[in-house]
Amino acid sequence: MSTSHVPIAIIGAGLGGLTAARVLHVNGIESTIFEREASAAARTQGGMLDIHEDNGQKALHAAGLHDDFLEIVHEGGQAMRLLGADGTVHLAEEDDGTGGRPEVDRGDLRDLLLGSLPHGTIHWGRKVTGARALGDGRHEVTFADGSAITTDLLIGADGAWSRIRPLVSDATPVYTGISFVETDLFDADTRHPRSAAVIGGGFFIALGGEHGVLAHRESDGSLHVYTALKVDEGWLDTVDFTDHAAAKAAVLAHFEGWAEDLRALVADAETITPRRIHALPVGHRWDRVPGVTLLGDAAHVMSPFAGEGANLAMFDGAELALAIAARPGDTEAALAAYEEALFPRSEASAAGSAANLDTMFGEKGLERTVEFFTSGPEAQ
Repeated sequence: MSTSHVPIAIIGAGLGGLTAARVLHVNGIESTIFEREASAAARTQGGMLDIHEDNGQKALHAAGLHDDFLEIVHEGGQAMRLLGADGTVHLAEEDDGTGGRPEVDRGDLRDLLLGSLPHGTIHWGRKVTGARALGDGRHEVTFADGSAITTDLLIGADGAWSRIRPLVSDATPVYTGISFVETDLFDADTRHPRSAAVIGGGFFIALGGEHGVLAHRESDGSLHVYTALKVDEGWLDTVDFTDHAAAKAAVLAHFEGWAEDLRALVADAETITPRRIHALPVGHRWDRVPGVTLLGDAAHVMSPFAGEGANLAMFDGAELALAIAARPGDTEAALAAYEEALFPRSEASAAGSAANLDTMFGEKGLERTVEFFTSGPEAQ
């Protein structure tokens, strides 16, 4: 087994790991990212992200990329519509350009971060098979290709099912009670004009009967739809998602009586993909372990109903890198300072996400969500 040494190893080339590497680079510190995917183009990076002023955009400022970020913002993407199951519009807000959460295509944002790193920073096709402590804060990481590394600082940025997390915590994500079935409607204005009109120019929510439909208009003119089902953890396994017609019928059976324009977001879709929503316990934290830490979903995966996942991952990455840069030669002090701020920050967001899930998919979910957006902390 070939083993090499890198001073700082980041596991995972998601938004959080990339941001950490970029902010370290800006501050003159080298790091190496190890990513399981074979290349940057191994899979599409779907979905729109709203990047918040108080965390995601701060990370982009620290990375020296905020001006470039503004160039890829999806104009009109901050518009929002909230409907009931019968198609009644309960809330409609246009994007007047003054909001603090501009929308961007995840793939465009990832490309921006990838392009900002020195050539060779990312080692593709490196699937982690194990990680162990060597003492004195050093760790060894082994990969499926038979290679291994040792490192002085190991950063787990490898998502919900992190292979690095067990070094610091025995917590694992649990099912939240909500499953998504994701669908896409391509070239919507031409091929699906009614659906395009229903969703509008930005973000869309329809709620009723403890289920929901969430959707975005993508920057490429497609509609990306998340049908949210309050079902048992095993329900998705009862559906054959390779048979699109049967899968659509199984999903739509939960939306009997819904307006046909809303049902069409599933019925007319060109793709259909299942996904269970998992979360770590609210308030997940760990005792300081020398030479290793976590960021993003590895540290605090939560349901997406606060819109904080990508923002927190990027902010975590930036804050960790800044803590390291501010304490040259004292990694442990940097990690302690980072985690001291990380834990309460992520707990607050995770609690908010869990509360929003309960609001949206509980009894009177529509009424409570309308109230949230018109009189709650997110009201504009």
